[in-house]
Order: sequence, then C-alpha cells, then structure tokens
Amino acid sequence: MVGCYSSTVPTKDKPSEEPLAKLLWKAHTWFRGAVTAGLENDTGEVSPANVTLLSQLDPDGMPMSELARLIGISTPAIHQMVHRLVTLGLLEVTPDPHSARSKLVVLTQKGLTRRREALKLLADLETELADRIGQRRVTMLRDALEQNWGEP
Repeated sequence: MVGCYSSTVPTKDKPSEEPLAKLLWKAHTWFRGAVTAGLENDTGEVSPANVTLLSQLDPDGMPMSELARLIGISTPAIHQMVHRLVTLGLLEVTPDPHSARSKLVVLTQKGLTRRREALKLLADLETELADRIGQRRVTMLRDALEQNWGEP
C-alpha cells in the first residue's frame, strides 16, 4: 500500500495508514522546500521558516501575535524571524493604528517582490504537481482544502 508503514500488522502505536495530518505536513514541506530552493537561487537569504512567514503574512500587514498564532510558533520566535527579515529589508514593523500596544508586520517593496516570486513558484509547483499526479486529483485536493472545516 502506498503511504503505509512497512509493518503489515497495524498496532495501536503504528496504524496501517499514515494520519492525514502527517500527509498534509509532508505536502507542506514539499512545497516549502521547493519554494525555498527557488528563492535561494537568487540570493540564498530566505530560510524555509521565512518562506512560511512571507507566504502567510497578509499583504496589508498583521500584528506579530496574530502572525505567530497563524504560523504556530511562539511570540519570541516570531520576533526573531521578523527581526531577521527586517534586517534583510523584506519587512518593517510599524505601530498598529488599532492598538497602542501592538505592532504591525508589513512587507517592504522588496518583501512584496519576494512574496510575488514565492507565489509564482507556488503556482508553478501546483502545475508540476498536476503533471505528476493529474490535474483532476489536484483540483479535487484544492476543492477539499478550500471547504469550511469548521472549528477544531
């Protein structure tokens, strides 16, 4: 069976099929790795974690705390990532007009350009995936992932 553990006997600790969440994570890692490699060909400055941050950041900016929750990392970790990307000229941190205690993370012009490059690479990867597994499967996968799954 494709996607199964080598053991043919399912156990409580080793199911016969990989959990869907693990398969989704592998897919995320495939996309993120390919985008990172594509961006590294240019300057080598963007890590896989940075790619995740840039792809998830709203183009209009968002508070650091919201960005940390979206990516699933701690606030101190997001501060470190943002600081690195500020140093590279991809982001800036500005006062949040809606909260005196909050700061907004905003893409700079260079950051917007890198984001466009990353989104183009993602579109190209989706086309490549369709060539590998079939357009129908990619369309069905996209449709399933775009559904409202409700609250966890």
